[in-house]
Amino acid sequence: MLWSDPRDEPPPEMSRVQQKLNRLGWVLLVVTGVVMLLLLSVAYS
Repeated sequence: MLWSDPRDEPPPEMSRVQQKLNRLGWVLLVVTGVVMLLLLSVAYS
């Protein structure tokens, strides 16, 4: 690899999309947990 070769860094748009997908994954995980807790509380009451 030469010093003049471009770096292997993704473009800024791709890193922004990856951050959004990561946040979306966490939000879906939390929402799923809350829904499961609500369903369990309704089922056992």
